[in-house]
Formats: sequence, structure tokens, C-alpha cells
Amino acid sequence: MPGAVRSLRFRLVAGFGLIAAVSALGTGALTFREARTGVLQQSQDTVVNQFRDSVDALTPGIPPQPGQAELSSLVDDLATTHRSQHWRVLATYGSLRAGSQPGDRFPELSAELRRSVRTRKVAVFQRVHIGGASSLVVGLPVVHGTGDDERVGSGLAFYLVVPQTTEQRYVTALVGAVERAALPALCLAVLLALFVSRGVLRPVRALRQATRRMAAGHLDTRLNVNGSDELADLSAAFNETAVALERSVSELRRMEAQARRFAADVSHELRTPLAAMSAVTDVLDEEAAGLEQGTAEAVRLISEETERLVRLVNDLMEISRFDAGAAELHLDEIDLAESVRRTLAARGWGEGVELRLPGPGDLRAAVDPRRFDVVVANLVGNALRHGAPPVTVTLERAAEPPGARLVVADHGPGIAPEALSQVFERFYKASSARTRSESSGLGLAITAENVRLHGGTVRARNAAGGGAVFTVELPERPAGARSGEDT
Repeated sequence: MPGAVRSLRFRLVAGFGLIAAVSALGTGALTFREARTGVLQQSQDTVVNQFRDSVDALTPGIPPQPGQAELSSLVDDLATTHRSQHWRVLATYGSLRAGSQPGDRFPELSAELRRSVRTRKVAVFQRVHIGGASSLVVGLPVVHGTGDDERVGSGLAFYLVVPQTTEQRYVTALVGAVERAALPALCLAVLLALFVSRGVLRPVRALRQATRRMAAGHLDTRLNVNGSDELADLSAAFNETAVALERSVSELRRMEAQARRFAADVSHELRTPLAAMSAVTDVLDEEAAGLEQGTAEAVRLISEETERLVRLVNDLMEISRFDAGAAELHLDEIDLAESVRRTLAARGWGEGVELRLPGPGDLRAAVDPRRFDVVVANLVGNALRHGAPPVTVTLERAAEPPGARLVVADHGPGIAPEALSQVFERFYKASSARTRSESSGLGLAITAENVRLHGGTVRARNAAGGGAVFTVELPERPAGARSGEDT
């Protein structure tokens, strides 16, 4: 649900709906105000004019000092004449009062209205609300004379109260009409928003799908460019970017393939002369005892460097097979503990290595024996060269995830924290002083490739008490796994 609320479609529909609601309500409010003002103004003018005309018609028959009977007669005539309009009339003269309805105290008459009638020579009016009902109150003083300066108040005043029920019904009907008009306008705006959002979101969805396809490696993905708006410009820009990216990636892949072929070809071509050089150095090693000291040292140096070069070429050949995807697993179910012992014995690493292995036959797994031998040899050899004894090799069964766990630890200075994430990179050496060391810088990279080939993981860390710790976890394979499985 939160994702739907944040979607572009929801925001478009909500925006259109909000604009429609505000527009409909604003227009309705303005229309209502103007219509209400016009209706009330027209009704007010009509009533005031009728009241003035009716009073003016009765004025010639009013004595200069009317009594109670004359006042009562006047208000009865006015009320009877406008019975259909429900007029309530009050006449005052001095302390005398006469109303069209006996006992009517005229609560609508305010002190301010009475004061205005006494002090002014024209009709005054106001609208009042009492008990939820709206009424128009008009006060009209009776004056003598014609000009404004000559007009003199007679002391006689008439008050009229007219209920505005008809006007109120009209205003209520107008409010209902505005409300009924707002709902269709809002629905129309939502439908319009859905229609517009569909047209806007179609190229956006196409762009999203194309981006995902490109992220998945389909660099030939292109968008159809329709129209000349901003979305069409965006699609065209995407296509241009895709073309440039495809061209760049193709060039990088071509250069990478050339580099891989070059390394593989060079390594392959070096194997034959290196084999001959190894044979010669073997003969020279046998004769070194009878040579002069300087010559013997030179022979031993040539022999060591030739052996180092042979290892480097073999490592490069192995790396090139991984890069070319030609590395294969030849699985066999073996006793891992016995395999570890054979690896160390074959290289003469019995001294300085402490073994913590399960009993014979307690831990068997389907692995590639040659590649597992390389993993163990590279990790133990790395610990012996760059760590400090004793080197401990621990092999145990892992519960989560199920499989086998190999841990090789030393008691040396450990690995620099900034180098922990790079120790499995090719040709990486943690110390610049080791650029001419016996190691080629490919051993741990080959180890990581072999572990990944088995579907396992390898990681490096520093122990709390000092020293580097390498942990290999190999997943458990089906009991029937045998040789011949490829990557």
C-alpha cells in the first residue's frame, strides 16, 4: 500500500482530483455568494419599496398627533394589505405602541435600529437571525416636507419584520445544486486523470522495463520514439545512451578477450622453453657442489628464479582457464582429512603445522581432489611464508550451512585492515616490500576461484590475539555426486 501511494499514477489522480475539488468548491462558493447577495438584495429592495409606498399612501390620513386607536388602525391596514407576505408591523409614537399581532414584542428590533430610526430621516434596515430563521427588519420614520433640508420628523415611526423563508429555501436549493455539481466534476477529473496518467505512464513503464533489461545484460534494448514531447526526447536520449554503452561494453569485452588470449598464449609459449630451462637447472643443481662458490651461488639463483617462473606460468595458465570458463570440476567423494595430510606430506610441511582433523572416514565430501589440494596448499603455503608458526589447520563439519569448513590460521602480524578486502585479488601483495617475494600474487586468487567453482566461500580476517585466519566453507553435495561435473 505505501508503494501504491508513492506511485506516479496515484499522485496524478490525486492531483487532478484535488484541483477539481478546489475548482468546483471555489466556483460554487463564489457563485453561491454572488447569487445569495443578489437574491437578498432584490428581496430587500422590493420589501423596502413596498413598505415605503404603503406608508406613504396612509400618511395623508394620519392626524398630527395620532392616538392609540389611530396607530392600531394603521398597522392593521398595513398587515391586511400584505397578508400573503406575512408582514408583522409595529407603529410607535412617543410612548404609544401598536402591533399587528397582539402581544408581539418584536424581539428582532435592536436598540441600534431604533436609534437610527429616531435620528435619521430615511428608511433603515437589517437582516437578523433568531431561532434559526432569517428575517428582514425595516424601520421607516414618517417625516413632513419635500427637500432633504426641509424634511422634519413627525415622531411617528413604522417597523416591519418580514420572514425570509422563500429566500432561505432558494439559498438552500442553491447550496444543494453546488454540492450536486461538485461530485460529477470530481468524478470527471478522476477519469481524466486516469486517462492522462495512462498516456504519461506508458512510456515511463517502457523506460523502466528497458532499463531493467539493460541491467540484465541485454544491451541491444531500444525504445520506440513517438511524438516530439519531453517523453519522446527522453526515449531518444535513452536510445543514444544505450548505443554508446553497447559500443563501449563491446570494445571493453574485445579488449578483455584479447588480454586473456595474450596471457594464455604467452603462458603456453613459455612452457616449452621453461621445461628445457628446468631440465638444465636440474643438471646444474647436481653439479653445483663441485663448482666454485660464486658460480654455485649463481646456479642456485638461476634455479630458484626458473622454478619461480614455472610456478608463475602455471598460475597464469590456471587463471586463463577460469577467465575462459574452461575450468571443470571432476568430483569424487574423498576423505577430506586424509587429503589434507597428503597435501602437507607431499610438500614437506610437517614441521610448524598443527593439524586439528577429524578421525579417518568421519568427514567425507564430494570435491575435486586436485583443486582441493590446491586450496589447502595455497592457504598453508601463504601462512608459512607470510605468517609465523605455529600454523594451525582445522577441518570440521559445518552445521549451517551444512558442509565442510577448513580454517588455516597463523600467529604472524596479520593482514592490514585496508588489505582484507583485496587479499584475493590477482597480483595483490599486502606489503610493497614483497614485490620480489617467492609468491606470484596469484595463489589466493586461484584459491578463491577454486572455492567458488565448488559453490563455496572463502574469507580472511585477523584473529583477536594476532595472526591471519582464512576460512573456507564447502557446501554439502549429494551422496551420488561423482566426477565429470562442469562449471
